[in-house]
Amino acid sequence: MKEAKNMKEAKTKEAIERHCRGLLAIFPNASETDPTKLYKELKRLEDRAHKLAEDYCNGHVDSDGWEAKRDKIRDKLNTLLNPGDVPVFLNGDPRGYALKIEDEWMREALSSGKKLQTDWGGYGLLAPDLTE
Repeated sequence: MKEAKNMKEAKTKEAIERHCRGLLAIFPNASETDPTKLYKELKRLEDRAHKLAEDYCNGHVDSDGWEAKRDKIRDKLNTLLNPGDVPVFLNGDPRGYALKIEDEWMREALSSGKKLQTDWGGYGLLAPDLTE
């Protein structure tokens, strides 16, 4: 049992490192370069943004509240990644991930050899669940 848990933890750590290497290739000026710390910060922002999208869709947050809270999350994301011309955005649909990179930009990035997990729509995922 313990061995299986250790293997799962090792696979998760490897997935985080692989994902963050892809992120750092896209965001070379990120303020955090340690993969574990970068993923932890992005996952925290993802969880906040996803909860905000749920609250907005369920009517618990009005459009002014959505915009103000979205902008705060986006500011923290911009500080963490320093995205430059990479079109990063918060998705307001709670049925998927909240922190994404525009699909058109991702298609070009993937065709030039960059690697990053995408959703079915081709959007780049900044903090996918890598524990599965």
